[in-house]
Amino acid sequence: MADNGESTFTVIVAAAANLGIAAAKVVAGIVSGSSAMLSEAAHSLADTVTEAMLLTALKRSEKPADEDHPVGYAGERYVWAMLAAVATFVGGAVFSVYDGIHTLTHGEELGDPTISYIVLGVAFVLEGFSLRTGIRQVQAEAERMKAPFGRYLRLTADTTVKAVVMEDSAALAGLMLAAGGLLGGQITGSGVWDGVASILIGVLLVYVAWVLGRSNAELLIGRPLPRHMRAAVREELLTVPHIVDVLDLTTLIQGPSEVLVAAKIDFRDVASAEQIEWACEDAEDQLRERFPAIRRVYLDPTPGLGQLRARPSEQA
Repeated sequence: MADNGESTFTVIVAAAANLGIAAAKVVAGIVSGSSAMLSEAAHSLADTVTEAMLLTALKRSEKPADEDHPVGYAGERYVWAMLAAVATFVGGAVFSVYDGIHTLTHGEELGDPTISYIVLGVAFVLEGFSLRTGIRQVQAEAERMKAPFGRYLRLTADTTVKAVVMEDSAALAGLMLAAGGLLGGQITGSGVWDGVASILIGVLLVYVAWVLGRSNAELLIGRPLPRHMRAAVREELLTVPHIVDVLDLTTLIQGPSEVLVAAKIDFRDVASAEQIEWACEDAEDQLRERFPAIRRVYLDPTPGLGQLRARPSEQA
């Protein structure tokens, strides 16, 4: 899983690109009279606000555990990332849809689109660079976790980088939609194309906000490790001497690099208290060595099913 340094760099690159692009799009939108360009300006501004929130999330999630927060502040990252998804929806999607509908119902006066084409071209290059930075980080992490790129991006607990990749991908698609709206209006002389492009940009942002919001909500509620990793954790525990069975296993992702493992363990009946204590220590060491993201391991010695069935007869 990624560390905060890599994620911070990726978010800063995206924020710097979006801030400059937003200003240029506003000027181009006013000069050309294009609602799609103004929607793209709102899109870039929303992305800039989003990245500011993501940087806040990264900073606050680094705070160490204390008495009031015994498991740390890693979960705060998902609170801010959720707010960032809301900002994408409100700041970008709602404005884009509204502006597109207004253009379709009231029309618009089209100006010189030349500056808009120039801004769109520069924005495409900058957004492409930002997207490449995000994709490179995701690819490196996916290779480290030995997972396909698409699967890792869908399941990653590092929602800050996921947000950057999705928002930059949406930005590139939005730029093409805006260019199509400008070209359609230039050819036909009608603002309908521009209005439709603006609405489509809004729909695209709604989808991005929904996906990011759902991902962060799942992690805030509590998401376990993927099934294959849970199986690997169980397998690792069973290699520890004196551990006979894993009766119940709970895993909880607390942050991109913080996982909690709790399990009910059936130890050998003849194992001494000292052997059980050292088995717990060995289990924790092995799990952390195989899965560096596992920070907390809690093992509960529990009678096996055979013992539980035999207990009533012994009492009788």
